[in-house]
Amino acid sequence: MDHAVITGQIKYLSEATRDPQCDSLGDAIKANLRILLEQDDAMTADFSDIPISRVDAPDGKFRLFTFNVPYANGTQRFEGILLVQEKSRRVVYELQDKTDKIITPLSKKLTPENWYGAVYYAVVPPQSKKSTYYTLLGWKGYSNVESRKVIEILSFNGPIPSFGAQVFSEGKLKHFRKVFGFGFQSSMSLKWDDANKGIVFDHLAPAKPEFEGKAAFMGPDLSFDAYVPYKGKWSYLRDVDARNMQLTKPSKRPQTEQR
Repeated sequence: MDHAVITGQIKYLSEATRDPQCDSLGDAIKANLRILLEQDDAMTADFSDIPISRVDAPDGKFRLFTFNVPYANGTQRFEGILLVQEKSRRVVYELQDKTDKIITPLSKKLTPENWYGAVYYAVVPPQSKKSTYYTLLGWKGYSNVESRKVIEILSFNGPIPSFGAQVFSEGKLKHFRKVFGFGFQSSMSLKWDDANKGIVFDHLAPAKPEFEGKAAFMGPDLSFDAYVPYKGKWSYLRDVDARNMQLTKPSKRPQTEQR
């Protein structure tokens, strides 16, 4: 499979204006990516010339390609191909976006066949020797009035992947992933700060108090929050200093999120 073929299809997808055309191109891109990832050199091949989001596990466990298929009404369909290396065995998984059927994404452990689709742009490696999960940071266009950012957990049982783990504490609840909704015309920073070992992100607030809880009216308020590793989980910190990124690690118990 020539990389130029996929590159051309991605270009056509970005220019497409009709939903059936977008669907057809999305299916073709995914099928051709699978052909590439079934090649013997897929774990080490250079794919940098293909303009699509890719995250590689720092330890060589997986390579993950994701992209979005935009529709005229502002919604998105997400597609993904996951290549897993398990000892001498390589396995390819096609991810199937089932966002519409995942009503409570914070409380669900998911599979490649039942995936809360997103375009992943960063992977945070396991933060301890005992940890067996990878943390993915992603963008999730949602509608013509709302965008989302996602912190997703990817783990493996041998070569078999699963998405989500109860590693985010909020009071007595343990969430499987974090989802942040905000206005379509706003932007939200969500990134891994390697120097301080924390996930730093914009704190979202409503444009007016009466819009509290309505994602389309949420946006950054110029303060920053963070998640830092604590006893194998992610602990929430409110109002970190983004100017010098000095994260204060929890000394006794994780702080709970007040949102």
